Amino acid sequence: MAQEPGQKSTSKPTSKPTKKISQVRAKNAVDQPVWQPTPESAAKATRLRIFAWVAWALAIGAEAFAIFWVLRQSPVTMWLLITLIAVAGVLSVAGSLWWKQANRLSPASREDKLRFFVQNQLGAIVAIIAFLPLIIMIFLNKDMDGKQKGIAGGIGIAVLLIAGAVGISWDAPSQEQYATETNIVKQLTGEDTVFWTKSGSVFHVCESVPDVNKASQDGTIYQGTVAAAHEAGKDRLTKRWESEATNYCGYTAEEVAAVASDNPGLDEGPASTPDEAPSDEQPTQDQPAEPQPAAE
Repeated sequence: MAQEPGQKSTSKPTSKPTKKISQVRAKNAVDQPVWQPTPESAAKATRLRIFAWVAWALAIGAEAFAIFWVLRQSPVTMWLLITLIAVAGVLSVAGSLWWKQANRLSPASREDKLRFFVQNQLGAIVAIIAFLPLIIMIFLNKDMDGKQKGIAGGIGIAVLLIAGAVGISWDAPSQEQYATETNIVKQLTGEDTVFWTKSGSVFHVCESVPDVNKASQDGTIYQGTVAAAHEAGKDRLTKRWESEATNYCGYTAEEVAAVASDNPGLDEGPASTPDEAPSDEQPTQDQPAEPQPAAE
């Protein structure tokens, strides 16, 4: 019924809902990766992982052949057993190297801790699977004397340690690391371009850093995206990017501080690699780096 002008409303105010309201986020917002590789890098990473799986499968196959055929012979053919151990070791190491390179191209996220651990330590896990059962069976074999067990078992243990060490990722890359480094470079320079040398293990925000020029043993300073630097085998952005940016790259302390405050994941710390050691050269405004040929 329409209310006459000037007439007071006698209706009761609408009561608030008594049921609990739960906010639901879209799945895409949760599942969206922090950082994504380019289609070319993703395809290359997939190929490398296939190569790694094939190599690991062959290594485990060599182990199975040694356990279920070679060790069941009487007497055991030592040269064949040792050859199989060596071949399995080479295949295991090759697979781990391919797998690590694939992880550089397409790293896992630290948000999923189990997947992050397995993806980055899979080479070491496969090495244990490929060699530990074989080593145990060698020492339990009744058709081998003590000397034979010592030789074959010792070689097996040595190969296991080597393959396991190669398979471990001590400082594994992550999507979060790549995203933070990319944000730093883009916010500071306006583009996703970094610089590195063939012998160095880190990359830098500009080519004028003295340490980059001194470390360039082949006379070339390479430039490319953050992803390209990682693909080239560089572990990370230098921890001294802030001091390098202000002393050698022409950025003010205020500009660098603003970028650093937005990206707290990479705090400036002590140098951990030779090409991150503080330079003895004093920064000057009229001392640019000598021109170097650049290649992605």
